[in-house]
Amino acid sequence: MPAPKEITAWQMDAPGQPLVKRTLPVPKLGAGDVLVQVAGCGLCHTDLSFLYGGVKTKKTAPLTLGHEVAGTIVDAGAVQQKLVGKSVIVPAVLPCGECELCKAGRPTACRAQIMPGNDLDGGFATHLAVPGRFVCPVDPGTYELWELGVVADAVTTPFQAAERAGIKAGDVAVVIGTGGIGTYGVQICAAKGATVIAVDVDAAKLDAIRNFGAAATVNVTGLDSKSIKDAIRAEAKKLKVSSNAWKVFEMSGTLPGQATAYELITFAGVVGFIGFTMEKSTVRLGNLMAFDATLFGNWGCAPELYGPAAAMVLSGKVQIRPFSKRFPLDQINEVIEKSRAHQLKERPVLVP
Repeated sequence: MPAPKEITAWQMDAPGQPLVKRTLPVPKLGAGDVLVQVAGCGLCHTDLSFLYGGVKTKKTAPLTLGHEVAGTIVDAGAVQQKLVGKSVIVPAVLPCGECELCKAGRPTACRAQIMPGNDLDGGFATHLAVPGRFVCPVDPGTYELWELGVVADAVTTPFQAAERAGIKAGDVAVVIGTGGIGTYGVQICAAKGATVIAVDVDAAKLDAIRNFGAAATVNVTGLDSKSIKDAIRAEAKKLKVSSNAWKVFEMSGTLPGQATAYELITFAGVVGFIGFTMEKSTVRLGNLMAFDATLFGNWGCAPELYGPAAAMVLSGKVQIRPFSKRFPLDQINEVIEKSRAHQLKERPVLVP
């Protein structure tokens, strides 16, 4: 594929406004940069947070959003010429690889990290330019390349969370929120051998995940905190699994979801917060001490985990097709409105 002479992008001019279609010049590539022809870019809750949730982007508008990108490298700087022609997944968080946090094995905490659609123009475009050091080459196999866009965040983020929690055979995993990332969180934990209890307020989502790794589902619509805990514990009892050392993953990105996750702390348990919300909560931190429990937050996914996460998809251990749907990029404003109104059952992937 030849390098383009110009780029077509859909840009945010201001929060709360429809994206604007523009023709832009091709960015000048540095020695370590690559130019990716976008095959598909997923629409994430974070994009909606930038547009409507009061979350500020690092780069000021106009900005091309989108950070769930799969595509083909069509041009590169001098250092990355070997990547030209490769199909790749672009990590949603690109660390510098050189700072103390990166060298300590915490690249997703890197303070020089770059996030497409936040620090620089992202994937709701025909092309985007990113540092090439950590892109993940991939052979799509039986998939079309656009389908793998969701791997860049929706799959890899819960994959890293499962890795950090040390999910293994015999564990009990409770996944709160079975939407964009929770769908894959359930599958990943199940593929690693855990017994998974899926929790949501959406009956349709719970029905969908029953055949993809959830050993039990709990609809918490209208339940108070105690009733939620009782319902989840009742399912665990039916499954004849331990009541201790649960690994709880908050993936709904809601205040009620976060409150529920914290309330589910067990002795020697682990609770990970993966979904994002700007809302504040009040918790009794003494529970962490009393239960000898572990609490962690998860931001994105380390580049070295992209290969193993993609392998789970390509091997069929994690299914993405039932949970994503292709849309033309020119329909992005319509897709955004449908997503905000919760009218989409699958995660939308925008294809130029």
